[in-house]
Amino acid sequence: MNAPDRSDAVSDETAAAANWIERLAALRVTLVALVLLALGAIVAYNAEGEGRATLPLVLPLSVLAMNLLAAVASNRAFRRQTALLVFHLALLAIVVLVALGRLTYLRGATEVVTGTEFSTLIHQDAGPWHWNRLDRVRFTNDGFAIRYQPGLQRERTVNRVRWIDEDGQRKIAEVGDIEPLVIGGYRFYTTHNKGFALMFRWQPQPGGEAAVGSVNLPAYPAREHEQAREWRLPGIDAPIWTLLDFDEVLLDPESDAEFRLPQRHQVVVRIGDRRWTVAPGGRIALENGTLTYEELRTWMGYAVFYDWTIPWLLTACLVAVLALAWHFRSKYFAQPWAAGN
Repeated sequence: MNAPDRSDAVSDETAAAANWIERLAALRVTLVALVLLALGAIVAYNAEGEGRATLPLVLPLSVLAMNLLAAVASNRAFRRQTALLVFHLALLAIVVLVALGRLTYLRGATEVVTGTEFSTLIHQDAGPWHWNRLDRVRFTNDGFAIRYQPGLQRERTVNRVRWIDEDGQRKIAEVGDIEPLVIGGYRFYTTHNKGFALMFRWQPQPGGEAAVGSVNLPAYPAREHEQAREWRLPGIDAPIWTLLDFDEVLLDPESDAEFRLPQRHQVVVRIGDRRWTVAPGGRIALENGTLTYEELRTWMGYAVFYDWTIPWLLTACLVAVLALAWHFRSKYFAQPWAAGN
C-alpha cells in the first residue's frame, strides 16, 4: 500500500485555510460587524460604570480588523494596486488603534484647591489595559481668572499652573478649557466646575500632629444658594456641617463680572446641637482638639483624559485620505483626455 502523499495533505490544508480567509473577508461579515459596532456604540453611550463601555466596542472592532486583514490577504486587486493596498492597510490601522484606545483610555475628574497639588481623581472611567501612572503626576494650581458676560455667560478660563518636568526643570503655564496641561500623556482641561474651598487646621489633643485640609463647597455660581457641606474629622463621631456666609453679589447677571472671593465673609460650623460662627483665624475648641478656620480659597475642577492613540489615529487617517486620492488619480487621470476633432 502506498503511503499518503504529504504534499497533497499540505495542499488540502492550504486550500482550507484560503477558504476560511475568503469567508472571513466576505462583505456579509463586514455588514454584521458594522451592525454590531452600531449596537455597541449605543450600549457604550448608555453604559454606566468603569470599563463597561469597552467590551461592546472592542469585540466588533476586532471582527472588523480581521475582516479587513482577510480582505487584504485574499484580494489580488490590492496587491496589484499599491494605492488601494495602502488605503486598506491604513483602514486596518485605524480600526486596530480605535480598539487599543478603548482598552487603554482613561477619563476622569478631579478638584484641586488653589495653592495645593493634584493628588487623586474624584472618579474615573478607564479601559482594562490602562496602566495607571497618575501617582507620578504632580502639578500645583496657582489660581484662575474667569470673566462673565451679562447673563453669566462664561468666557475663557485662564488657569495658572506650575510643575517640575522629567528633567527637573520648573515649568509655568496657563491652561484652560481648550489648552490642556499635558503631563505623562495625561491631559488636564479646566471645566465650568469651580467654587470656594474652606481651609481648616485640626490640632488634636494632647500633642498630636496638626493637619491642614480643605472643604470644597458646591460649584459656584451653578449652586450659588447651596454653599454648605457636611464632612467629618478623625476622632469626632458626629458629622460637621459648614456654611459659607456672605452678603456681596459676586457675579451680577446684569453686567460684566469676574469670578472672585468675597471681601468679607464668615463660616457657620455646626456639630450636633452646637453651633459656632467664625471669621478667618477663628478657633473652635472641641473635646479632642482645636479646629481653626484659616482662610477661604477657590478650587478648580479638571477633566482628565488619556489616549495615546490620538496622534497615531491622525496619521493613519491622513495616510488613508492620501492613498485614496492617489488611487482615484491613477484610475481617472492615467490617460490624457481625448482631444476632440
